[in-house]
Amino acid sequence: MAAGFKTAEPLEYHRSFLKENCRPDGRELTEFRTTTLNIGSISTADGSALVKLGNTTIICGIKAELANPTVEAPGKGYIVPNVDLPPLCSSRFRPGPPGEEAQAASQFIADVIESSEVIKTEDLSIDRGKLCWVLYCDLMCLDYDGNILDACVIALLAALKNTRLPEVTINKETSAPEVNLEKRRELQIHKHLVSASFCIFDDSILIADPTAEEETLSTAHLTVVTDEDDRLCSVHKPGGTSLSGERLQECISRATTRQREIQKLIDKVAHSVKKAQ
Repeated sequence: MAAGFKTAEPLEYHRSFLKENCRPDGRELTEFRTTTLNIGSISTADGSALVKLGNTTIICGIKAELANPTVEAPGKGYIVPNVDLPPLCSSRFRPGPPGEEAQAASQFIADVIESSEVIKTEDLSIDRGKLCWVLYCDLMCLDYDGNILDACVIALLAALKNTRLPEVTINKETSAPEVNLEKRRELQIHKHLVSASFCIFDDSILIADPTAEEETLSTAHLTVVTDEDDRLCSVHKPGGTSLSGERLQECISRATTRQREIQKLIDKVAHSVKKAQ
């Protein structure tokens, strides 16, 4: 009976739970799904991480390449994020060029990196005006069940913490760069960003970490990014119903708690990986 009701009237089915202040998967309204993290699992990448947020699974691989800095920023390197939502992760995605959601996710990650200075791009400069690092951050969704932005931010931060750049010296005679793969250095992480996403149901009920089904039934989405100093780094709200100041404040305070939970998780996993090396 419940399965039939859920299929025929998904919105009413969800409302019947929300009335009781809980959700179909048993979570409370502002509860996040279980988050698990694995760091350094791609041996061919310079840094990597795999995140599971409920069923949503994102893997991030970072590849560092030598390049020429831009004329506008001769003393800086750059970071190029790309979010891929292949048909493999959900039947809602089709083969072919990246769809709207993948492009929006890539743009969101690029904005977060730029506005927060999670890594200072000056740190990626090797020889001013001549040589720098480009970090290609590929985020691929392996299983899609809503809230990919939060999973992407966690995967990116953990992979950046795991990234080791080889030592590069410039040969004085030939001016050619020489890469020493044996000697590597860690990236300096300046901000520990975590995002927390929410959905609004019926213009008034706030729920955290929505599943794919909850996302489709909701009237608005909101993602709040905070750092370890409880600073608000960005608020991303693509359309939908408006949000009261009170509701927004609620999201921000939940996001700061979430930031601490995730930073603890990343530090713990990174520490155990280091110990095992």
